[in-house]
Amino acid sequence: MSAITLEILIILLLLVANGVFAMTEMAMVSSRKSRLRLLADGGKGGARAALKLAEEPNRFLPSVQVGITLVGLLAGAFGGATLAQEIAKQLARWSGLAPYAEAIGMGTVVVTLTFLSLVIGELVPKRLALSNPERIASLMGRPLDALSRLARPVIWSLGIATDAVLFVLRVKPKPQPAVSEDEVKSLMQEGSHAGVFHPAEPRMVESVLSFDQRPVTDIMTPRGRVIFIRRDEKPDTLWHKIVVSGHNHYPVHDGNRNRIVGVISVKDIYANMAAGVTPNVADLMVTPLFVPGTRTVASLLESFKASGKHIGIVVDEHNDFLGVVTLVDVLEAIVGELPSLEERLRPEARRRNDGSWLVDGAFDVAKLWEELGTEALAAPQLSPKQSLAAFVGGHLGGAIGEGKTLSTGGWRFEVLDMDGDRVDKVLVTPDARKP
Repeated sequence: MSAITLEILIILLLLVANGVFAMTEMAMVSSRKSRLRLLADGGKGGARAALKLAEEPNRFLPSVQVGITLVGLLAGAFGGATLAQEIAKQLARWSGLAPYAEAIGMGTVVVTLTFLSLVIGELVPKRLALSNPERIASLMGRPLDALSRLARPVIWSLGIATDAVLFVLRVKPKPQPAVSEDEVKSLMQEGSHAGVFHPAEPRMVESVLSFDQRPVTDIMTPRGRVIFIRRDEKPDTLWHKIVVSGHNHYPVHDGNRNRIVGVISVKDIYANMAAGVTPNVADLMVTPLFVPGTRTVASLLESFKASGKHIGIVVDEHNDFLGVVTLVDVLEAIVGELPSLEERLRPEARRRNDGSWLVDGAFDVAKLWEELGTEALAAPQLSPKQSLAAFVGGHLGGAIGEGKTLSTGGWRFEVLDMDGDRVDKVLVTPDARKP
């Protein structure tokens, strides 16, 4: 083997060695500690060594730099001088190039070595590292750990010097969390774009991550949309409210809606009826789970788990009733578009399957006539911005109360629920007496 061939082989080997160190550095920096931890837990010793080095930058960075510096010094010793002389000797055969043969030979070697150094020693290794950082970090973890032990005095000195310079610059290392919420959201979005996750999953995960900051008032059913049951509710009115509203649970009050004394479920009422027992609200209601309105959804879930109850009564700082929150509300906050608080507080008119309407007392009666459609052609004169409660109360006068009815415009209006002296819920049905 000639001296030229040997020099070329040595230079190529040094470039490859530089590439290995560059690849190891990029892989260690790009690796996710969570994945390395999974690999280490799976029994891969290289991943364990790589994870340990990643958590000790004063060992990892100097080790790589010692290797790169050592390779650089050896490359300087075999800088291609012999190769440049051989090229110059060949060029000197042409009389026109003879005066410039040495400069051309040296320039050719410098350009070639620079190109190969960038491609073989930097770009290709780093691209390989980025393609599978955890695997490469696991593969190189043990050799890099061995190098750090061999060069421990040098690495220790470099670490001390680095810390001293950082101290002078008043730079203090800040501990970083293993995984942040923003990283999780970003990874979910990337996975969704790549087809790894369902398009709806990133939004669901983002909703769950916000549970430790979202108050329960954001997902509760507000007071204005709650159907109440009195503690002394008669069986006929009790059953009527259940059939009309279609809910599964109802808060029970004892004359003051700000003070909820219990919660009753439709299942318990059905069980009594199936046994031939007349349902008694006072006997069937259970002690409610009271939830402060400032509590977060995450805390609410913990309360549900600890109590075994799936419905909570939301109260303010004065223990006044604000609304009802259930496990279904939590599920809807995850899988569905969560309406804003303003939307949830907005009065609604809900059409039922049998053609009747369950309407909030605060609903605009003019809009209600529009919703009722062609059946409302005989609508009476209405005041601007008049609520349904005011409309019904104006027609009933002093006779207002639960169960009271009036018929007008081809529709029958029944006061289903009262909040004190205010009409809270109205059942609107086609008037059977209409010709």
